[in-house]
Amino acid sequence: MVGSKLNENFGAELNGSYGAYPGTDSIGSAKFVELAEAAGFDGTGAFSPESYDAAALIMLAMQAADSKDSADYKDHVMDVANAPGVEIFPGELAKGLELLKAGTDIDYVGASAVELIGAGESAGNYQEIEFKDGVYSTIGYR
Repeated sequence: MVGSKLNENFGAELNGSYGAYPGTDSIGSAKFVELAEAAGFDGTGAFSPESYDAAALIMLAMQAADSKDSADYKDHVMDVANAPGVEIFPGELAKGLELLKAGTDIDYVGASAVELIGAGESAGNYQEIEFKDGVYSTIGYR
């Protein structure tokens, strides 16, 4: 896993290493990091945005199906995750739920620039990192 503990625990020992893990430089990602910081946790941790988005998609699909039964709401995940519709970002779950309740389509963008393809796989976003001078930094997004 990637996180600040790598810098603290290993520092320069990792210089020259590189890798990739999920991440995006989207508007939603920046908003998620801001909200996480205000709530007292690190929103930059690997899979933090994706976990938030997974929970949000389940809640939104439940509202779209007007049901808590997974057999009912599973068919609505793709509907709330992709266009067309009003874009929903981190911190806007109540807005998304209200829009769905009113019968309005939403496009849940979330913290990780959600775009589901095929049978519900993520279209995928990741960030490339490298370790230099005892710390890791993002060198690009794909």
